[in-house]
Amino acid sequence: MEDEAIIDLYWARSQEAITESDRKYGPYCASIARSILEQREDVEECVNDTWFRAWNSMPPQRPGILSAFFGRLTRNLSLDRWRRDRAAKRGGSQVELSLQELGECVPDGHRPEEDLEARETAALISAFLRRQPELDRKLFVRRYFHMEPITVLAARFRLTELQARSRLFRVRKRLKAALEQEGVSV
Repeated sequence: MEDEAIIDLYWARSQEAITESDRKYGPYCASIARSILEQREDVEECVNDTWFRAWNSMPPQRPGILSAFFGRLTRNLSLDRWRRDRAAKRGGSQVELSLQELGECVPDGHRPEEDLEARETAALISAFLRRQPELDRKLFVRRYFHMEPITVLAARFRLTELQARSRLFRVRKRLKAALEQEGVSV
């Protein structure tokens, strides 16, 4: 089923919207959740929560790119679950490592008044990534959005682990410089 038809089902409040979303995007959302969460049950719950959030968001929201919309919902739900679990037990997971690496070049926007700043920073990061070589852009997104381990990235893009780490380091360094040039404090 086409994305526009799935969105129309949400707007019509048809239960079929969830069935079609899960059929078409369930594996994609599960792969995002799996790269963040360890427990199969948590992954399944986050994917189901994705459909629930989508149900509550449409209407009034009408996503332009349905896969990105579902991916963002799943990622945010998975990170929320991961943070909640992490508060109970500390550990050195791939998510923690990815967020720590990215934290070196992206400001922390936890104060409510920084919501607008966070959106502007996100727009700057998107513009920055569009200007990067395709390989660097793909590495960055897979590492910091999908939370893929370096070993997986290296294999996926036929690089050594050292090459993957080095490329990501250089992209983060360029991102930090670009954000600072725009006046974003890092």
